[in-house]
Amino acid sequence: MNKTTDIRFPTANGYMTEKTRTNYIESAIKTGVLPEDAHRIPEIVSLSAPENCRNPIQFWQLFSILGPERIVAIVGDFYTRVFADEDWFTSVFARVGGVEHHTNTQASMWADVMGGGPYYHGAEFRLSFHHTHNAHQLMDAKGAKRWVELMVRTLDASGERMTHDPRVRPSLNTFLAHFLGKYAHEFAFENRESFGETNPPWRRQVNFRNMTESAIEALTEDELREGLEGRGVDVSRFGEKQDLIRKAIGL
Repeated sequence: MNKTTDIRFPTANGYMTEKTRTNYIESAIKTGVLPEDAHRIPEIVSLSAPENCRNPIQFWQLFSILGPERIVAIVGDFYTRVFADEDWFTSVFARVGGVEHHTNTQASMWADVMGGGPYYHGAEFRLSFHHTHNAHQLMDAKGAKRWVELMVRTLDASGERMTHDPRVRPSLNTFLAHFLGKYAHEFAFENRESFGETNPPWRRQVNFRNMTESAIEALTEDELREGLEGRGVDVSRFGEKQDLIRKAIGL
């Protein structure tokens, strides 16, 4: 299945969307997850998730797939787990407010970053103030470990809320890993935690129609197969590289 029909929620930049997107793209280029010209690729910078399932969902595109209700449900499940945890962890949150308060605040931040629009008033300043003044006791390796454990349990139990699109979970993991890495840097703690599989490297779609025959012939067999698969071709029918070349030239 090359396309998804889950894209239906309207999107808009929030208070944090553009800055977070820029920061992530810059770091992802350095690690090879995104190409050097990622800032200029519409499928990457758009707030709407790509319809082609071969392209990963960037986390600022998640609102277009999930919408507000699913985001609130996932975040609400997480804070229910937080408030049922050990006192050393729960008490830090309880001093600020209850499950509903934290769910509303965190879901607003998620929706804002994920392309839902201006939900999180105060943006980076508000987020930094909260962690520095309200949650500083947990901004260390021990607090991060417990936070991640509870979030992973939440995500593992939230499969139905993620739609049938298999790209949603890796995108959520990428979103969470990006912010955890940011906090580890800001609060100088070692981050050894993982939320699970993150977005794979973005693969550029090969446009065979704009290539000469010699350029197509110069592609590797893997590049030919990936390019043809991106065009919806069943490459299992082609056993030799020359067969792939002929098919690519004939498109």
